[in-house]
Amino acid sequence: MTNAFVTIIIPCFNEGPVLRQVVAELVNEKKYTIILVDDGSVVPAQSLIGDLPVTIIRHIANLGQGAALQTGFEYVKKLPADYVITFDADGQHAPSDIQQLLAPLQDGRADIALGSRFLIKGQQNAPLTKKWVLHAGRLVNYFFSGLYLSDSHNGLRAFTKAAIEKIALKENRMAHATEILYAIRKHKLRHIEVPVTINYTFYSKSKGQSVFNSIRIFFDLVLHKIFE
Repeated sequence: MTNAFVTIIIPCFNEGPVLRQVVAELVNEKKYTIILVDDGSVVPAQSLIGDLPVTIIRHIANLGQGAALQTGFEYVKKLPADYVITFDADGQHAPSDIQQLLAPLQDGRADIALGSRFLIKGQQNAPLTKKWVLHAGRLVNYFFSGLYLSDSHNGLRAFTKAAIEKIALKENRMAHATEILYAIRKHKLRHIEVPVTINYTFYSKSKGQSVFNSIRIFFDLVLHKIFE
């Protein structure tokens, strides 16, 4: 692990209250290159964490998490990275989970590791309505991608650099999560689910996806399927 180049991509939009804590915890690990994509935040991330050793890329306008991730993917393709982690900026993810996500990639068992809060040893404190939405999302993912996973729309993932080279996200908003599954199936990438911890705080609950947004994701996927 000490000889591997691991880059973490953090998409960010208006995460001022928790952003510094999230990024500082990763910086303190002292073994990652961190790329933060500020997706048009009202208060620029540069003014909040500009003193930390992090590369900040800023979208002038808010485009969506999918667009922010694709910006990060395109940037990291130019770096000498061996592995790439996607990590949310709202404080739900645990830096301690990164190593177990990397393990199946480093020993050659998988090209992509997908975090799951619902596997045995996974942990989560999601509200009941959120669990319903997530389990419904599993069926939506299966319908559109053919992959039936234990979790849906979990932003904590690990990729080999070679896998990143094969992914080009076109869905700007949250439908990108299913689009990643399209790429897994299309390019026959080896994937594995890994148990992780998702900690819902009062702040992250207030930022979470509404039922309306979940419906919009579904129609984004329908349109993607029609026009792909």
